[in-house]
Amino acid sequence: MAKSDKCFILHKSILLVVLLLLAGCTPVISRQLREQVRPDTTFKEILNAPERYQGQMVILSGIIIDAKNTKEGTLFEILQSPAGFRGEPKDTDKSEGRFLVHNDSYLDLNIYTKGRSVTVAGQIQGKRVLPLGETEYTYPLIHAKEIYLWPIIRRDHPYSYYSFERYYWWRGSLLHSRIIPKKSHATPKK
Repeated sequence: MAKSDKCFILHKSILLVVLLLLAGCTPVISRQLREQVRPDTTFKEILNAPERYQGQMVILSGIIIDAKNTKEGTLFEILQSPAGFRGEPKDTDKSEGRFLVHNDSYLDLNIYTKGRSVTVAGQIQGKRVLPLGETEYTYPLIHAKEIYLWPIIRRDHPYSYYSFERYYWWRGSLLHSRIIPKKSHATPKK
């Protein structure tokens, strides 16, 4: 094989890898909807005056708190969460509030369950005041154009990250028996 052929194959391979990497970094909401969003509008502003932004397209992310099917479609209550580059809710305890999302079609509530992460693109329809505990809460109401349900990432490992249990030499040490006592299967005496 000639040197120019090897360079050509190498350049094509590099281009393919770059394209695959870029494809993994694309946002989950369509470009058409993203172009309609005003990036300078914050969720805090929408929460404080939803009627002011009525008709405006927004992209919000968060965690599903509640979902129910109604005569009009599916209604979600979502705890807002800051979004990452692709629109995925960041794994953080920070939130600026809650919002409602109305979807015209009926979505399966066994899939769109409490605790799942979503990114929603839709138009602000105004507000809806509903009870939240013993108080009234004003929710911005979003009419969904696109909803992206993020896949569940399993983080249940047999050992925690800092566990010494996985090291065979640690199990038999005297220090190990003092820090992590053995579990007794004997029944307690009365």
